[in-house]
Amino acid sequence: MSITAAAGFTAAGVGAGLKGDGRDLALVVNTGPQKHAAAVFTTNRVAAAPVLWSQQAIDDGRAEAVVLNSGGANACTGPEGFADTHATAEHVAETLQLSAQDVLVCSTGLIGTRLDMEALLTGVDAAVGVLSDDSASGEAAADAIRTTDSVAKTSQAAGSGFTVGGMAKGAGMLAPGMATMLSVVTTDAVIAPADLDAALREATRVSFDRADSDGCMSTNDTVVAMASGAHPEADPAGVDLAEFQAALTAVCRDLAAQLIADAEGAAHEIAITTVHAADEEDAETAGRAVARSNLFKTAIFGRDPNWGRILSAVGTTDVAFDPATIDVAVNGVTICRSGGIGEDRELVDLSGRQVEVTIDLKAGDAEATILTNDLTHDYVHENSAYSS
Repeated sequence: MSITAAAGFTAAGVGAGLKGDGRDLALVVNTGPQKHAAAVFTTNRVAAAPVLWSQQAIDDGRAEAVVLNSGGANACTGPEGFADTHATAEHVAETLQLSAQDVLVCSTGLIGTRLDMEALLTGVDAAVGVLSDDSASGEAAADAIRTTDSVAKTSQAAGSGFTVGGMAKGAGMLAPGMATMLSVVTTDAVIAPADLDAALREATRVSFDRADSDGCMSTNDTVVAMASGAHPEADPAGVDLAEFQAALTAVCRDLAAQLIADAEGAAHEIAITTVHAADEEDAETAGRAVARSNLFKTAIFGRDPNWGRILSAVGTTDVAFDPATIDVAVNGVTICRSGGIGEDRELVDLSGRQVEVTIDLKAGDAEATILTNDLTHDYVHENSAYSS
């Protein structure tokens, strides 16, 4: 289960010394025959240098390599930081005999510090030297992009004449505005750049965009999809777009769920599903309001099914609903019925990690699920001490 599961890709993960011991630089290379690519980026107005570079480089729907580093975000570093990103892309291109415009760059780590470029470029050389299409190399790449992540995150799906593989990192600053993390997804499908772009945007809309751990949007968020067209049974006329969309979305949803499962300090993984909304936007808005309520999140940490905090969060939105008819269930127990007291809240079991909240707006047929986690002492400790 890695980005090398799709044919036509090699990868590597090495230690460049950017964050001390361990792997901290990853490289993913599309060996073709197609070199199609698409990407989605943070909407944060304070965008990191790698985001600014990659937004320009992906404009033609083509990319041959992605280089990613942990140990430094290269954000808020001014013209010098952009020059560092440019130099990184140039070095990868020179080493692999590519055009720098076909190299995307991603960075993650502390904002407001310059990267050790000597170490980074030496790491690029080391990564190029061990590029491989085996699963271990894909796993090493996923490991190299971790910051506060406790585990690497990979996923895979397959369809008729194609495979999709993916990796992601992210444990904090997880809130939408695209995705708020780094992810690379590879496929050996035959697919046009425009179709790949549309599929990626739809997949991120219902996956990474709905992973909302702490309401904090990063400066470096990037999701890259690359297509090689190298599957031995690929249809030369192109992949079935509906089947491809389903597989790509499945991989992105799986990765998003893994991000929430590994969120900083989390003791509970919470899925907030809003049903019978007037439209999908209303369903998403209601669920996100609850996901961003610190009162709700601390209640779940304390194993308290405090449904009043859920209702009060929904009530701050402009979604269509009647406060006198709304229902709320937690782990299958309808503890709020018709805007008032429902079943005994003592029946709700919050001893496990998985929590399912269902909000019934009774205003239509649409629904959406937002993934979040509780707010714990460990989250506060980790983020008050974080400086690397």
